[in-house]
Amino acid sequence: MAARDGIRAAKRLLRKAIKGRVALLSDSHKERESLEVCKKLLATPEYQNSKRVCVYLHMHDEIRTTTILKDIFSSNKTCYIPHYHGPVMNMVRLYSWQDYDNLPLTSWNIKQPADNEHRENAIDNGGLDLIIVPGLGFTKAIVLHPAILTTHPVVEGDRLGRGKGYYDGYLQKYEERLHKRPITIALAFATQICDTIPTDDHDRKIDMVFSANIDH
Repeated sequence: MAARDGIRAAKRLLRKAIKGRVALLSDSHKERESLEVCKKLLATPEYQNSKRVCVYLHMHDEIRTTTILKDIFSSNKTCYIPHYHGPVMNMVRLYSWQDYDNLPLTSWNIKQPADNEHRENAIDNGGLDLIIVPGLGFTKAIVLHPAILTTHPVVEGDRLGRGKGYYDGYLQKYEERLHKRPITIALAFATQICDTIPTDDHDRKIDMVFSANIDH
């Protein structure tokens, strides 16, 4: 218990530090880094070969994902986005750019479908090839995923989320239901890359991390 409490305290301190670093970035700087990172992602075979892609809709302190969203639709991929309701997150279908444009804003100032709107759920309809994952901090490493065995080394990659456990819980549920897992790729501002991140047994690894300066 004491060890777990220590990890939680270390995570809180690191979240505060990273939020402070990101807050120093200007909007124009965030846009520049976002364009660079998204360009790298769109060029990867992991993205290009994926037919069913889930992408987060960004908050003000995250890599902007509208470029990716537009490419998903123009490439005729099937698009899913996160839907948060209480402690539960599901990935639900987004049908078009117009559909995105019409989504209401949540209290977090991000778009998502209304809670009473029924949408296709990814787990119930064939799963996902790729999840593009948000977060506050990431290490410089790559976790081996069977789908990318031939192109990347076997190393570990850690992620620091916002403390709600949405993505860790979703990936656990996904694996329990479908007995497989999608490729996970995170996008980060350079200042979000950390040498180490405190983790416990519930924290899921990320397969790949792209930042503005170095591919990790």
